[in-house]
Amino acid sequence: MKIVRHTAPEMRQALRAIREQLGEDAVILSSRRGPQGVEVTAAVDFDAAHLDSAAEPAELRVTAAPAFTNAAAPTDATTEAMGNELKTLRRMLETQLAQLAWNERSRRNPVHVELLRELSEIGVAQDLADHLVGQLPAGVDLTQGRRFTVAGLSQYLLVTGDRWLDSGGRVAFIGATGVGKTTVLAKLAVRWILRHGPQELAIVASDTVRIGAQDQMHALGQLLGVPVHVPERFEALPQLLSRLSRHRLVLIDTPGASVREAQFEARLAVLGSCAPLLEPALVLAASTQAGALEETIQRCAVLKPTSCLLTKMDEAASLGGALSALIGARLPVSYVSDGQRVPEDLRPARALELVTQAVRLAKSSGAAADEDLLRRRFGKLAHANT
Repeated sequence: MKIVRHTAPEMRQALRAIREQLGEDAVILSSRRGPQGVEVTAAVDFDAAHLDSAAEPAELRVTAAPAFTNAAAPTDATTEAMGNELKTLRRMLETQLAQLAWNERSRRNPVHVELLRELSEIGVAQDLADHLVGQLPAGVDLTQGRRFTVAGLSQYLLVTGDRWLDSGGRVAFIGATGVGKTTVLAKLAVRWILRHGPQELAIVASDTVRIGAQDQMHALGQLLGVPVHVPERFEALPQLLSRLSRHRLVLIDTPGASVREAQFEARLAVLGSCAPLLEPALVLAASTQAGALEETIQRCAVLKPTSCLLTKMDEAASLGGALSALIGARLPVSYVSDGQRVPEDLRPARALELVTQAVRLAKSSGAAADEDLLRRRFGKLAHANT
């Protein structure tokens, strides 16, 4: 065994000198900093038993470090670069596997592949589309498969019927600014009066944010001949509702805001305190992107809304994303609104009608699913299930 000790201004120079003197098989025994720089002790033909018995200085009797190689210790930047390269390789491998799985699926189940394409063009979420196609009976043709998937979507989409106008309730309309809460309230109020008269209806105007909102409610109340109640502040809504028990139907207009604002969450907390006294109903614009709808539903889930109303149906370019969000959240649809006419442009939601309208919108808009996108989406799902 040959042992050497080398001192250099920095570790890199010391290691280079030891490599030149002892070769690539050198083993670092110890290192320490001294007045002249870094002192490194190394050995070649290392024998731990011999070292333990040798009369070497105390600093040499240490556990040996890994053998020295040409590569310096990796820096943080090097480690990060290696990690990024591995991630890139993994993505490439996943893409290749997805392509193989998609090609195999296309060969074995061409009807499934075509239905996945059509569901994607409608805007149906990929996991829901894959689930629907996965439920197809064996041996179905394309026409039968289309009927099956439409029926499946209709079955998963929950609706409530016209129960508010049949049985009444205390309904608080909740949603972002501009989704049509006030218009929906007016339509429902008129429909109630046409069926039952104004005696058992009350309106609560709790929107103190939008300029003119309460004046608009008062004007509606005068036109319909129904009382309009205004809480002193939004936080006083529970006390006001407790005084309206004699009314069969109470419609509550709430302030709109971005669902990400702190004020929106504060109002949700107030409405949550009214839970035994009212029924939260989300008002969602069908023209909103599916991701934004999902965020609204998620942020309002704390209220446990019993249903939602879909507005601006006439402005929607696609309905599949909205229906997928509602199916995923198991949130029933009570009414749909497709215009500004009061009360004509409001009707109870019907599942098959909504799904059929989604299919019709996709055809009229000429929606087309990109082949590469289909391969990446459903190829990964197919590969994950194998």
